[in-house]
Amino acid sequence: MSIYTLFNNLPALLVVVPLLLSPIATLIPSGRLAWVIALLGTGVSVIAAMLLCSVTASGIRITYFLGNWPPPWGIEFVVDGATSLTAMVMATLAFLATLFAGRALAAEIAAKDVGKAYAAWLLACGGLYGLVMTADAFNLFVFLEISALASVILIALGAGQDRRALIAAYNYLVIGAVGATFYVIGVGFIYAVTGSLNMADLAQRIPDVEAGSIIYVGFGFMVAGMLVKAAVFPVHIWLPAAYSYAPAAVSTLLAAIATKAAIYVLARIIFTVFGGVPEVTALALEWVVVPLSIAGIFLGTIMAIYERDLKKMLAFSSIAQIGYITLGMGIATGAGIAAGFIHIGNHALIKGGLFMAVGGIFLATGARVSVDSMAGIGRKMPVTAAAFLICGLSLIGLPLTAGFISKLYLVRALLDNDNLLIVGLVLASSALSVVYLWKIVEVMWVRSARVDAMEISERPALYIPLWLVAISNIWLGLDAGWLVGAAEAAAASLLGAGG
Repeated sequence: MSIYTLFNNLPALLVVVPLLLSPIATLIPSGRLAWVIALLGTGVSVIAAMLLCSVTASGIRITYFLGNWPPPWGIEFVVDGATSLTAMVMATLAFLATLFAGRALAAEIAAKDVGKAYAAWLLACGGLYGLVMTADAFNLFVFLEISALASVILIALGAGQDRRALIAAYNYLVIGAVGATFYVIGVGFIYAVTGSLNMADLAQRIPDVEAGSIIYVGFGFMVAGMLVKAAVFPVHIWLPAAYSYAPAAVSTLLAAIATKAAIYVLARIIFTVFGGVPEVTALALEWVVVPLSIAGIFLGTIMAIYERDLKKMLAFSSIAQIGYITLGMGIATGAGIAAGFIHIGNHALIKGGLFMAVGGIFLATGARVSVDSMAGIGRKMPVTAAAFLICGLSLIGLPLTAGFISKLYLVRALLDNDNLLIVGLVLASSALSVVYLWKIVEVMWVRSARVDAMEISERPALYIPLWLVAISNIWLGLDAGWLVGAAEAAAASLLGAGG
């Protein structure tokens, strides 16, 4: 196989390898071997994503026709700067989450279910990769359903520890189905007036369509559906329970990559598919995306401040962080979209590390982790607590951490657009996030452990993925040149495609 052929098939390999390995993981009786299969699948995806990034960094755009059927009749995968960056962030965090799951998942679910769990795990990863790769509007819906149904299974596995996981999975299923239905209804409206499903072809045909009202309706349904999937306020209600009651490894995977894929698709719809009708997209961005992002930033932060359960606190925090990403996208400038992509990468690292640390504490104590139960944990589990602290400081945007870079570029983009009021709101919300982080730090390091607290010890097997993420938060705070450059290229790809 020539190098050219290999690179041309990478988009398909990224998606197909996890999907093909999924049934193999189901049939393997050994949970440990099933984990190795999952690690292999996510590892191959990381390599494929990195190779794609190296190609698109020079401005090359890769296309892949499934079955050699060219668009608009066939299904096409497209990889540009925006696609490759999102895919690499997702694939890298999925691999680290899989590494973490080796010990964590087996400790929380029945041994007979481990192989099936990794089958669903690979299906979820393959479906999410497909979401960002596909350039076909209906094929996107198919991948949306694959990833959603697999995620429902993964969330429900938490019922072994807490029966509320079943309710969380059911809510995720129902609300996710509503979002997917909205999206596919919108696709139906657009197909009715254009006769095409290929995104690039739609971008060319939509500006020439005379039935403007149908375009508005189709656009509204598609955007509404993706807002649900991205957990943007106020359609975020599935997220807190899903993240809170799923097994620790599943929470890590979903928090790190699931909503990132949906946000990317939302940006692709607005700036690529409907980029030729700015009167439609400007209305949605100015009056829907930006206001809801700001509301989500404050609501998520305030709810996190009053929450005592740590996983649920981090889930509410995710609502706020999603708001930062969509706020950057909502500015609709190159700098704003780039800031959104920077935070996609940084938040995946931050929240992935935080959920890993909480999962490590849960596995050591055998009980749900609350603020009160963390008294003195910094002295009993110093390695895990130190990693949690680093990721937490990155979350609030402390200088020399990845989170600071995200906030810096978002504020710059807002200032370039003369949005001084929104800058003040962003800074105020960042200050509020210190409240719930300090609440945890004070309990971990300052308070003494309860007299009746059991003897607990750390699990060294969890150190590698946890500290890879923690060190990355520091590294990107010191040298974010590659991420910033890739994010700017991603923004240019989206805006260029839309134009």
